[in-house]
Formats: sequence, C-alpha cells, structure tokens
Amino acid sequence: MRGDINNFWIAADWPAPSWIKAGTTLRQPGLSLPPYAGLNLAEHVGDELEPVEQNRSLLQQELQLPSSPLWLQQVHGIKTISSDDWFSNITADACYTGQMNVVCAILTADCLPLFLCNKEGSQVAVVHIGWRGFCANILDEAVASFDVDNSNILAWIGPHIHSENYEVGDEVRKACLEASPGTDHAFTYPHQGLWQASLDTLVRHQLIKLGISMVYGCDLCTFEEQTKFFSYRREPITGRMASLIWMESSKT
Repeated sequence: MRGDINNFWIAADWPAPSWIKAGTTLRQPGLSLPPYAGLNLAEHVGDELEPVEQNRSLLQQELQLPSSPLWLQQVHGIKTISSDDWFSNITADACYTGQMNVVCAILTADCLPLFLCNKEGSQVAVVHIGWRGFCANILDEAVASFDVDNSNILAWIGPHIHSENYEVGDEVRKACLEASPGTDHAFTYPHQGLWQASLDTLVRHQLIKLGISMVYGCDLCTFEEQTKFFSYRREPITGRMASLIWMESSKT
C-alpha cells in the first residue's frame, strides 16, 4: 500500500487512529541546490545550512506541524530516546513519545523508516533501520519503549531501497542471519559474489518474532524513484528525507 501522496509527502497507509499523523517527505519541492536538489532536511550531508533551515521551515508550514521535529544525530545504532529526554544534537536512531503534539523524526536516504503506534493512539515512535541497526536489535529497543502488549502495536514500513537495488557482501548476510536466524529468504544471490538484501523482509520477520502482526508497508523504492526520493546508493552525495510521526491533540 502506497499511502496518500501529495506534492510534499507520502502519508502512512495503516489503520491507525485519525489523530496519528505519519509519513515520509518527498524530494520536491525544496530550496537546496544540486547535488542536494530539493527538500533536503539534513544538516550533516554537506549542504549549505541556510537552505536546510529554509526547508525545515517549509516542512513545518506545509504539514502544519504542531511543534518543531525532534531531530536526531543518527549513527546506525540502537538507542531509542523518549521525547522527555530529547535535547539538541542527541545521538539516537529512534524516537518515542506518549505526548500529544510532539513530532518524532528520523532522516533517511535508502534506510528503512519504521513507524509504530499502539491501537489506542496514545503512543508513537519512528525508527531508522539499516542493516547495522537491525543486527544490533534496534527493533527490540524501540518496541520496548511501549508500555502495551506487543500485539497491540501497529507498524508501517516507509519508502526505502528495495532488494533488487541493494547488494551486500557475505559479511552483511552473515551478520543478519546471526542476529535474526531464519531470515535466509531475505537474501538472493544474483551474481559477482553479492547478495540482494530485503530490509522489508528482515524487519517483518523480526516484528513477527516480537509479536507484532499488524504490519503494513509502502511499495516505493528510494533508489528507483529518482524524482521522489534521495538515494545514497544512487548518489553518494545527496540529501535526506524526513519521516515524521505525531499525535494531534484535536482528535477527530
């Protein structure tokens, strides 16, 4: 399921309560110049600070955000922070909140953004997942932030690089299989000693193991959709999209 695409972001397509707002921004429109052309929202990729700040202001205006996003310094680790503990430049790869009008955010350009919320719509989180974070069990850490039974958690997998464009070596496959046994089907062996890896398959397998069966997803590949998304694999010098989730206080 693709979700609702407008000219600014793709909204999560999942049966979350209506006051849960979640989605991933698109590459256009935006004020950054090539090679970051468009709505680059990352300060750490070499782009000029002024257009990034302008893009972040545009983000706030277009999505009518209730507060400034809680930006993280991501390191492909496992740290999940609560919004109560957030401060500027905090190092983490996932953000959780149980507060209304608090915007959790991560940045991606091929890695998998995972959105989580409980059925009641009183807790949400967003998680940045690449193979390193997956192997370090960031999923377990993020899910543990919720104080409900895991069976009451919904998940939506946002735009990320798909397996046909994501080649990894034996060492990556081995690390993933050691971290999550039984995921051999996430890897196909096309040619030249490289494996095609499915982050979607890995994440879904781990979610099921954690008791989360309500898993939904997006069929858009960041590598293939050049006009919609930044892709580090396609262009090593590039911008980043933002994946955001929050709970609106005016429940409708």
